[in-house]
Amino acid sequence: MACGCTGEAATLSVDEHLEVVGAVLDAAGGRVPVIAGAGKNDTRAAVELSRRVAALGVDGILLITPYYNKPTPAGQVAHFTRAADAVDCDVILYNVPGRTGVNMTPETIAELAGHPRIVAVKDAAGAAERVSAIRELCGIDVLSGDDALAMAQVALGATGVISVVSNLAPDRMAELVRLTATGDLEAARGIQDALFPLMRSLFLETSPGPVKKALSMMGRIRDELRLPLVPAGERLVPVLKAAMERAGVS
Repeated sequence: MACGCTGEAATLSVDEHLEVVGAVLDAAGGRVPVIAGAGKNDTRAAVELSRRVAALGVDGILLITPYYNKPTPAGQVAHFTRAADAVDCDVILYNVPGRTGVNMTPETIAELAGHPRIVAVKDAAGAAERVSAIRELCGIDVLSGDDALAMAQVALGATGVISVVSNLAPDRMAELVRLTATGDLEAARGIQDALFPLMRSLFLETSPGPVKKALSMMGRIRDELRLPLVPAGERLVPVLKAAMERAGVS
């Protein structure tokens, strides 16, 4: 996943956005599918960015609900349809009302699911039961957008998660989803219990501040963000360290 919220896509220029996606494609080398964020709150800009990102050869694009202008369900349908019509790759809808100020209803998602290229929705509305509400109306794949609820959502029929914790512990998060999907809930709960303090600590300040702080503690990246975000406070270091140790992240 390139250029999502954790990647600070909102602060990238178009050229930088395309450069990041290209770098991820090069690093993946065709070994795994690559999904790239392409959402904007201006439909014309979202269509243009979607076209340019898709032309790089990604397997799918992630389109966030337009933020700030808070479109009605009819506006959401028109927005996503225009962008999906403009590309020839898979499209994943992204519903995250805590960031955008607007919540996509299950009925809106079901209407959009009729589009041949709209194949999934990343749902980060903070309510596990939305998986059941969406599945009742259509067969679109639901991806959890909330690490702490991922186990519950997969148990209800979600097919996976687009995760913040997976930047630190991808193998453990993948195993949590696999065990839940195959019905080994006792083993899955063990991983959930180990990861939960980390899931919680990564949102003690605005994401992606804490996860970038944690990755810098691991020596993976520099602890820097673009304004208006600033690095997470040093008070988080002992909290993150304890949570990472419990999760088995060194």
